[in-house]
Order: sequence, then structure tokens, then C-alpha cells
Amino acid sequence: MHVFIAGANGQIGQHLLQEMANSDHEARALVRHPDQGPELQKLGATETVLGDLEHDCSEAMRGCDAVIFTAGSGPHTGPDKTIDVDQDGAIRLVDTAKAMGIKRFIMVSSMRAEEPEKGPEKLQHYLRAKRNADEHLKNSGLNYTIVRPGRLTNEDGTGKVAVSERLASFAEIPRQDVARVLLAVLDSDNTDNRVFDVVSGDTPVVDALAKL
Repeated sequence: MHVFIAGANGQIGQHLLQEMANSDHEARALVRHPDQGPELQKLGATETVLGDLEHDCSEAMRGCDAVIFTAGSGPHTGPDKTIDVDQDGAIRLVDTAKAMGIKRFIMVSSMRAEEPEKGPEKLQHYLRAKRNADEHLKNSGLNYTIVRPGRLTNEDGTGKVAVSERLASFAEIPRQDVARVLLAVLDSDNTDNRVFDVVSGDTPVVDALAKL
């Protein structure tokens, strides 16, 4: 499967490229600057394409079978940039995928995105942007999966997680394990048109998804 990755230069995106290097899938990584390309190809990108989520990406996506959205505005940007990338950029990419005939779309969201007003005040604009993008994807008609990780860490992944449509505890999960979940979702029919939370746990990724 040819997979278009938005946010490939981010931390989850880079882990995802490394995981995909050992799979049967081919990763097309979206980059904002040409000098990012060689490093991402070393990590596992089959090819890189120049583009920007704030503009049309249709040509960059041409020929792909699926999209994985791991992009984010980052913790050091304000609400306006969060809306531009996490909300409007994601919505634009969903619409472009649909127009291009790409039927599979996997979105990295966040736990508690469905109830942003219950999140910490400083994160509510981020959670609201994620909720709006998630709802747009759910109503798009695409075959979607929305992955909602808990608190992200940079620890080494264990390959073991807990998943559920709604987890009570906002626990942690290494970014590497989020990437492993995203790759497993590509090969799992059980996650079609599903939304689920994921944190660190005791069950291997593939087995956890099979029990959803």
C-alpha cells in the first residue's frame, strides 16, 4: 500500500517511517523543506514530496492508497497556528483525499478530544481543534480510524498497549508505540470506521487491536 504521511518530520512521524521500513507498505513523506528529505529517506521514507498543510496537497498525494495524519502545530505555537494545522490542515487533507479517491484515512487525535471543555484550560483550544477535525473525518464517507493516544512520552516503546473506545485514565504512551499502533491499523480490518483511546498496557499491539 502507498501511504501518504502528513507530519512525517514530527516525532511520531519519524518513528512511523522506521516501523514502515520493515513492512510491505511504501511511505510517501510530506516535507515543508527540501533539506528534510534525505534524513527521512534514511529513516524509511520511500519518497518525499514538498508541500504544506496550509495549502493544497493534491499533487503530492496522487497515487496513494491511504493517508496517515500525524501532524501537529507543536507545543510552542499559539491557538491560531493550532487551528491552521490541527484543525483546518487536517480537514483540508480529508477533503483532498476524498477528491483524489483515496479511501483510507488514519488520524492521530488525542484522548479527551471529544470533550475539550473538560480538559486543562491551556489545552482546550488544541482539543477543540482535534474534535472538529475528527468529526469532519467521521462524516466524510472515508474509511477512517481515529487513534487517540494519552500523554505522549519519548521513552522506548514496549510494543504493549491498552486500547478501548473510552479509557478512564489519561495515562502515558511512548510515541514509538503510537507509531506501532498506526502501522498495525493499516493491516487491521477491525479498526475500520473506529475511534479508540490508546495508552501503555500489557497486550501486544496487534492482539489489542484484534480485541477492540
